Amino acid sequence: MSSTVLPGATRLDTLCIDTVRTLAMDAVQRADSGHPGTPMALAPLAYLLYTRHLRHHPGDPAWFDRDRFVLSAGHASMLLYSVLHLAGYDVGLDDIKDFRQWESRTPGHPEFGETPGVETTTGPLGQGVGNAVGFAIAEAHLAATFNRPGHTIVDHRTWFIASDGDLMEGVSHEAASLAGHLKLGKLIGFYDDNRITIEGETDLAYSDDAATRFEAYGWHVQHVDDGNDLDALDAAMQAALEESERPSLIVVRTHIAWGSPNKQDTADAHGAPLGEDEIALTKENLGWTWDEPFTVPSEALAHWRTCLDRGETLRRAWAERWAAYRAAHPADAADLERRIRRDLPEGWDADLPKFTAENGKTATRSASGKVLNAIARRVPELMGGSADLAPSTKTLIDGSGDFSATNRTARNLRFGIREHGMAAALNGIALHGGLIPFGATFLIFSDYARPSIRLAALMKRHVLYVFTHDSIGLGEDGPTHQPIETLAALRAIPGLTVIRPADAAETVEAWRTAMLQRSGPVALALTRQNVPFLDRTRYAPPTGLARGAYILRDSDDGPPQIILLASGSEVHIAADAQVRLESEGVRARLVSVPSLELFAAQPREYREQVLPSASSLRIAIEAGVPMPWYRWVGDHGDVMGIERFGASAPYQRIYEEFGLTADAMAARALAMLGR
Repeated sequence: MSSTVLPGATRLDTLCIDTVRTLAMDAVQRADSGHPGTPMALAPLAYLLYTRHLRHHPGDPAWFDRDRFVLSAGHASMLLYSVLHLAGYDVGLDDIKDFRQWESRTPGHPEFGETPGVETTTGPLGQGVGNAVGFAIAEAHLAATFNRPGHTIVDHRTWFIASDGDLMEGVSHEAASLAGHLKLGKLIGFYDDNRITIEGETDLAYSDDAATRFEAYGWHVQHVDDGNDLDALDAAMQAALEESERPSLIVVRTHIAWGSPNKQDTADAHGAPLGEDEIALTKENLGWTWDEPFTVPSEALAHWRTCLDRGETLRRAWAERWAAYRAAHPADAADLERRIRRDLPEGWDADLPKFTAENGKTATRSASGKVLNAIARRVPELMGGSADLAPSTKTLIDGSGDFSATNRTARNLRFGIREHGMAAALNGIALHGGLIPFGATFLIFSDYARPSIRLAALMKRHVLYVFTHDSIGLGEDGPTHQPIETLAALRAIPGLTVIRPADAAETVEAWRTAMLQRSGPVALALTRQNVPFLDRTRYAPPTGLARGAYILRDSDDGPPQIILLASGSEVHIAADAQVRLESEGVRARLVSVPSLELFAAQPREYREQVLPSASSLRIAIEAGVPMPWYRWVGDHGDVMGIERFGASAPYQRIYEEFGLTADAMAARALAMLGR
């Protein structure tokens, strides 16, 4: 700790770096909340990255061929905000002063869409590492798909900073293993080895040799022993740029709250302000001569703002390459432009299958596989895979091949048994642009992916999830695999649309709706078991699925005395119950409810049309916890569900033992009617 110029740095370099440090200290102090220590430690790294190596343009943050930077250690958000302000992004000094305040553009953790230059929402540790892997997958696939001899228009890197906590979280292990296997050579990460977490020194709970672990994953690993040594950092970044066969990790030894006389290398600097007195001592120790908080010396700002000129030069050079590409390959250029706009191709749904009664009983997962492939033939940006379950989830794109280190144009992603890493990577693919990602697993294992699903919803990204084996209907695998509470848990995520189609025809519409629902992620819940085809000569067309709920069949003899509601595989049970009730002279309305979220978003008039308030008697059935249904059955309604774990047996026997049958539903309805 000294006020001397840093190793390998000029006086101006040091001033620019110390400006980042002081802004971080001042902003956290003013907010009385936040993390000053890591921004202070990583300021030299961020300075070098943004001024010399990162291909970015502060004046055009959405330039398509820019490098992507992910701050996986999102608690160090003031590092990123300070750099964005200084480099010339639309992040003003008032935004820095407004750190962590209501409707601020500088929230406590970086949020996609809130701050120019923030590529993804980070905070939950490890997520950013997984996102970065997704960014790198997208870049590799699009480069192989669109680049032509003499015309390289997709050619950028993904950089990330990870903390000790990021590398402890399991999602980073899953994602890093996948990245090494795929040889994503344009992925470069920094491991901030400061050896401090909230509770104290990392050796309280963590003694991994992270470098050796990443080498075992197949990464190129380097060490920088002093995070203040600009020459060593610069050389490591250059070596990483030259490594094309493997992803790179640069392990940087830093000191949290570097420069603080009393809090450097302590947990006190991790999640709390330094305090006014300690800030004064630290600034004195750094040789900082300005007393006013949030001071940005004009000399430092001018040097930082050279990022604008550098960025304009990089972007203009790419624009010239793009113009030449458009002239030489107009169809390919138009296709990439369409993808970036997130427009679907003309006629994208022209090949969707039409299921009829002749198809007989069909599992909705099987119908989904046919629909997926019909869409994939016309929507080349649809890309994804499963967590080692493609034969069961029916999510292989026929004829595409497997995306790999030697086949970058393929669209089947083999994620391995890594649900969380898969979901985090899907977010990165969606954020990158140019692709519509999907991922698949059994519904019960969506629990492994839930943190990433939640972030997809928070960021409003168009990610598609294919969750099969959606109930006790999977049968003999038993309670460990039967998702009793999972649908309710997914429905609780704001912004996630859950669709559980009743038959093959609704499955077609579920996919159509999912492809068009671009303001957030969509989860399809599909059956393992075969379900009956609902003969549409008797039942309403399945297009009503897009509205979340629709009248499948109504009574012919007047207004309903009772309304039967169901989703998925229980719709045919409710349909049989309606027939039984009709035989008893009861007027019953049958309503298919594939998506509670879509129905809730409908105008009140439509909801009143489907569920008229005058018909207060309603009964719902679903093979899961009943909680989400009480809103729709009303005070005098009833829900037939499951409030215990499942069982191992043929699924027909389980439905019978749990009382989820047409006879039981009809009897419950008659009892409600006092008969």
